[in-house]
Amino acid sequence: MNKEVIDSLIDDNPELADQREALEAMQDGSHCIHRSWGFGQIQSFDSDQGKLIIDFEDGEMKGHAMDPVFCLGKLEVLSGEHILSRSRSDAETIEQMVKKDQVGLVIEILSSTEDFCASTREMERILLYLLGPVKAKKWWTNVKKQLVKDPRIAVPNKKSDVYVLRDEPKKPEDEVLEEFHEAQTSKEKILLAEKLLELSADKQELKNNLPAVLTSLTQAIIEAKRLTLAERLYGVWIRNNLARDVEDDVDVLEPTSGSVLEEVEDFSELADELPVKFQSRFLDLLERAYPEDWKEKIIDIFRKSNGKITAECAHFLTDHELQDELLKSLQSWLNEQKIKASVLLWMIKNRESRKFKEMLAPLIGPRLVTPIFSAIDHEALHNPGTRRIPLAEILLDDEDLMPDLLSEADLETAKDLAQTLILNQGFEDLSKKSLLARFIKRFPEIQSLLETDGTVEEKTVETIFVSQPSLDKMKKDLEILVSEKIPANSDAIGKALELGDLRENAEYQMAKDEQKILLARRSEIEQSLTKAQVTDFSDTPTDHVGIGSAVKLFDETTEQDNEYVILGAWDGDPEKNIISYQTPLGQSLLQKKVGEVVETEVEGEKRSWKIMELSRWIDRN
Repeated sequence: MNKEVIDSLIDDNPELADQREALEAMQDGSHCIHRSWGFGQIQSFDSDQGKLIIDFEDGEMKGHAMDPVFCLGKLEVLSGEHILSRSRSDAETIEQMVKKDQVGLVIEILSSTEDFCASTREMERILLYLLGPVKAKKWWTNVKKQLVKDPRIAVPNKKSDVYVLRDEPKKPEDEVLEEFHEAQTSKEKILLAEKLLELSADKQELKNNLPAVLTSLTQAIIEAKRLTLAERLYGVWIRNNLARDVEDDVDVLEPTSGSVLEEVEDFSELADELPVKFQSRFLDLLERAYPEDWKEKIIDIFRKSNGKITAECAHFLTDHELQDELLKSLQSWLNEQKIKASVLLWMIKNRESRKFKEMLAPLIGPRLVTPIFSAIDHEALHNPGTRRIPLAEILLDDEDLMPDLLSEADLETAKDLAQTLILNQGFEDLSKKSLLARFIKRFPEIQSLLETDGTVEEKTVETIFVSQPSLDKMKKDLEILVSEKIPANSDAIGKALELGDLRENAEYQMAKDEQKILLARRSEIEQSLTKAQVTDFSDTPTDHVGIGSAVKLFDETTEQDNEYVILGAWDGDPEKNIISYQTPLGQSLLQKKVGEVVETEVEGEKRSWKIMELSRWIDRN
């Protein structure tokens, strides 16, 4: 836009005077970023429309007309020196930096920003437009590792902090040393010590500072009251790694890693809290610290693990030629039905691996399906808010898995397993049908468990009219069912499984039968609640029978007078002569008027009812 256009805009709206600089930046050829439409370039100003014409690169937003006043605050106009502008005007140079001078490119980005700094989010946004979403993520992940060691850039410790282009280059390790000595908590000191370790390829440069760092770090580990045992062990290992070039034997430095183990009550809990990179070191420590029973301890960690260290334990035991002991343990847990989801997941994923295939082969069969379904059901029932269940996902994604598991199953076993799948709470209906199709491929007879045409017919959703008190009671019933009765039943199944031999286990069969009833009731209530519509009966008609009517009837069959109140679907109370509108009598009376006769038939008994009087129940209360 030229000066005359800008002057005219300000004359029409004097408040824009403060925005002159922003308006002047909206020149032909300038690149820009819109918060919704992304990166683009201003092509021209259309004086007839009084609008900027902008080509946006994303989608089909070419020649898009925008009011310049509307653009204020919504359109960021970039200078010609901005890295994104240069990426279009001098694409070859920028492309070379992307490939060969990654840190230099980051410096260019920071140089074009206000105050020479940018948050992680701002950096990622610029890289998104510069490289595209796929390339940007991988490129940025690799470059961040370089930035940590570059003295020209201050890298943030937290994601909420910013990247800063330094006025004067400063060794990152010097900066970390300053932060270390200023740190107030033991946890901060441990994390900064690890960062110092990563930065210092040549620890001789730190030799003069290391004694003070090691003393401070050791003191922090000893005096820390809020550190977990996993964090203390982690701190000991970081200290020992730093000390290796200045101490003869780091394993005797107090506290030692072994002394931390003396305080441990549950090694599996400690193992799951350790960073992945230290898990192998932890298992090595157990072998050295407990020469008599380290095997049993590691097998127990494997059994109780939550996934992080499961594979590491399996590799460690196998590397020590203990696969027979591992197989024996897996067989025992499977027979006792005491096998965790993380172990089941590891078995499934490694059933074809070169290292474990031979060992796992005897276990991959139909008896593995029951604990898999039980683990999925348990996860769904105890953690209803969980978005993903890894075991369920791998069953669906790995199309060879179910055929492998069913390869040696007989028809009766397959039917039982398919029925268990149908009742499982960890799968949506569509997923169940997908898995059942894999059952049917091997056992066509299971088709009968599905609907006749193999699809779910669409049904018209019928509204159920209910009172507020009855709705509240139904919700309470569902809450008790989900939070108390179903979990208690799941625990009962678990205890029954511990008794072994499911074929003659009466407690298990009773618990499973109860589970079917509870899950069916849960499904029934949930479906009913989706149809429920609350009414206060204030719109009950007066000229004919409706929901909320009080009706005086003459029973022509018994020649007796009766009075009934017709209320919501869940309001029936026979002792008070309150009936649901869904009962046979209630349905027959709806829409009828005084003087009309209706007939009902219940269990073969026919009765005739004449409507004598009609009123509204709400008017009586």
